[in-house]
Order: sequence, then structure tokens, then C-alpha cells
Amino acid sequence: MSGFFQSMRRVLIAALAGVLLLATAPMQAEDLVYARLADYLEALRTQTGIPGLAAAIVGRSDVLWERGFGYQDVARALPMRPDTPSHFDGLTQTLTAAAVLRCADDNRLDLDTPIAAYRKDATEPGATLRQLLGHTSGSAPALSFAYRPERTDVLAAPVKACAGDSHRETIANLLEQLAMANSVPGPDILTITPPAEGIPTDEERPRYADVLDRMATAYAVDSAKRVYQTPFAASTFTASTGLISSVHDYAQFDLALRNGMVVSPDTLAAAWRPSGTDAAGRPLPYGLGWFVQSYNSDTVVWQFGAGENGSSSMVVTLPARGISMVLVANSNGLARSFQLDKGDVTTSPFARIFLSLFTR
Repeated sequence: MSGFFQSMRRVLIAALAGVLLLATAPMQAEDLVYARLADYLEALRTQTGIPGLAAAIVGRSDVLWERGFGYQDVARALPMRPDTPSHFDGLTQTLTAAAVLRCADDNRLDLDTPIAAYRKDATEPGATLRQLLGHTSGSAPALSFAYRPERTDVLAAPVKACAGDSHRETIANLLEQLAMANSVPGPDILTITPPAEGIPTDEERPRYADVLDRMATAYAVDSAKRVYQTPFAASTFTASTGLISSVHDYAQFDLALRNGMVVSPDTLAAAWRPSGTDAAGRPLPYGLGWFVQSYNSDTVVWQFGAGENGSSSMVVTLPARGISMVLVANSNGLARSFQLDKGDVTTSPFARIFLSLFTR
């Protein structure tokens, strides 16, 4: 076992020991949980070489805890904060999924319609909206799963057909409705000339400019944990990537989603179940826009994002317990080496810390 993974194991063992300690010390237990979570996240941040990390714990009706660790800008020693705008990469898919599912709720989209009905030039004209949301192919009950975020980019077309606005403007409207003031639909938003995408308006430009000016610097990290500013980050906005947000803002989306303000509870419950089975009859590790798996007796719903070499993000939800964790980093340390695309969130030490503390 490598030194890196040995150190990960030590942190996780300490986390489990901490859970047992909390069970015997009920006084201020909630504060102790968050203190331990902060300690473990900081230890993992250091061990993975992440320059800056922000985290939030979201309950049933409010943000319960949030904190920044390290630096959003190393050279200027600017601390990472819960409201620091950052690249959320693949978590963009969750907003796209919400837009598609809302249209299905309103009977303006049928998830079993082939994408060719909206994109004549689609490379998979026979793939249905359901298959694209679920990263599946083939026919039930023997579906094939392969996680390829870029495959969902064509979902921008049915969103536009349903909403009447471009996909980018539809997501911009959602960000505004949820008061996500530190969020922007794409790092290139100020270079777009209306009315091609309908935004930005003159009223929106100053806020977008301020958010982009405050963005966390993207860093590459070498094997010696030295950091280098990197240009490798999302440069535009698609259905699968490009969202600029903060953990505090994304928590508002998470709250609205779980409280029925974005899609109906029944629709969300269906999206948060495996989208089918494989040829061996095993549940697929993905629903409609989110990964889905079991951890002990809990259902875990999650998604992650990873830039080429300068950003990463993660949301992990325990639906039955009404709690989520949102993380974002200005390096790829939340996703690097963990093979999250295979569908097992427990390969991430960050996720395991959350699960060990909040499923006891």
C-alpha cells in the first residue's frame, strides 16, 4: 500500500474512533461532529495537496455548517471561503437534470423521446432523454452503463425546446430564482453577445463580472505537492460542465431540490433510484443525473466534478436522513486517483469521512 493510501487509512480509522467517542460524550455532540469533520477535512486537504477547499453541510431546511480551508489564491494568501466562486465542473449536470425533470413534471418533455427529435445531428440519434440522463445504452432489463459527462451536452436542445430560452439562460434563471448570488452560468458569460443566448443583460453584467473577478485560482499539484497556476479549466458552459458557484450557493440548490421547489418529490425520488439493471441483474450505479448506491442500510445519492487539472467538486446526499455535504476545491484533488466514474463514492476518503460521521 502506498504512503498516500496508508495516510488516508489512518485518517479514516481516526474518524471511526471519533464516532465512537461521540457516542459516549453526548454533551455538545453536534458541535463536536462538525469540529471533527473540520479536522478530518483539513487533514485530507493537506495530504492530497489541495490548495483551497470549501465545505458545507446542508440539513432539511438550512445550511447547518460551512467552512473554508487553505487558500483560494496561494500567491496572495487569500483564504478559501464558503462563498468563494469556483469551478463546479460535472456538478453542472445536476442543474441540467433538474431542468429536464422539471419539464417532464410539466408534461412538456417525455423522457423516452429520442434525442433526434431535438437534435437532428446527434451522434446517437436513437438515445432517449432517459438514457442520456442515466448514461445508459441498450434495452431493459440488460442496460449498459458508461459514465461520459460530455454525452449529456445534447440535452441543452430539449431544455431549450421546453423552456423557450437557451439552456444557459434557463440555468441562469434558476440561479436567480434560488438567490445564488455567487454563481454564474459559464466563465465566458461576459463575452456572449445577446440575443444569441439571451444573456447577460445589462443589469446582470456587473454582478457576473464581480463573481468572475473573485473566482478561486485553479492549480495543478505535482507529486511533491507543489502548486502551479494552470489554465486547464472549463472555458464555456454546456449541459455537463462550466457552472461557476460556491458551496454556499450550491447548498441553496440542494435545499430547493430536496424540498420540492425545483421538481416534484415523486420525480426526484424516481431520479434518485437506479435507472435499471445490467445483464447480470445488478442495479446500475446511476439514476437520472446522479450516482446512486447503498452504504450499509442507507441510500447515498452523489455527483462529482473534475476539471482537467485545476478544479474538483462533490455533493453527497443521504436522502432518508435529510443531509448533504457539498465540497469544492481549486485543484483536482477531490477526484484524482479515486475512479469515481466507476460509481463507488466510498473510494473517496472525503466521502467516507462524511458517511462515517453522519450514518451512525
